[in-house]
Amino acid sequence: MKYTITGDNLQFVNVELESGEEFNSVAGAMVYMTGNVRMESKMEGGFISGLKRTLTGSSLFLLKYRTEGGKGVVGLGGKVPGKILDIDVGKGAWLVQKSGYLCSEPTVNQELALQKKIGSMMFGGEGLILQRISGTGTAFIAACGDLNVVDLALGQQYKVSSANAVAWEESVKYDISAAGGVKTALFGGEGLFITTLTGPGKIVIQSMTEGDLAMALYPHMPSSNN
Repeated sequence: MKYTITGDNLQFVNVELESGEEFNSVAGAMVYMTGNVRMESKMEGGFISGLKRTLTGSSLFLLKYRTEGGKGVVGLGGKVPGKILDIDVGKGAWLVQKSGYLCSEPTVNQELALQKKIGSMMFGGEGLILQRISGTGTAFIAACGDLNVVDLALGQQYKVSSANAVAWEESVKYDISAAGGVKTALFGGEGLFITTLTGPGKIVIQSMTEGDLAMALYPHMPSSNN
């Protein structure tokens, strides 16, 4: 499988499949495909696995793509202005924010993962459920805004505003810490708690969440008064 990621803040991942190769994506991700590509909905792993996927913000059915009669191309995109990032899960599993998984090679597993800390469940910005992406091969994740990938050294720590932590390697420790004193918590704009990520491993941080985007657009939405 060959691929390119094109575009700026409304990106495509363009996947070139050889005859006999397959590729998976969530429902609604396909933007275009060549005429020799066949697309099929499949409840990968059965009903229980499909149900768990829906809890992570993914789709009950995955779409499977395969070519007939030579090379084919599939173009996939995210649902909001943002970036697409490729991750090699053969080097280790990743934890990804809810609905972050976009598409992957069929050797990649997408599973439900629960937050391990009570503080993370209640105040981490991502809620109880995460996605765990594992297996072998390449997966693609999508998120709103621009993405900053940081490779943390052993013991190196980043404190990230709630909900802006897109993904991190499973080797990274995830926890919640207080944002500061009472005045900082009330007027700092970050809430009472912030996400703390401790290396070693890569982390992905987004500049804008979907909630931030919605709030920025809300004052400009038409209403019944005008």
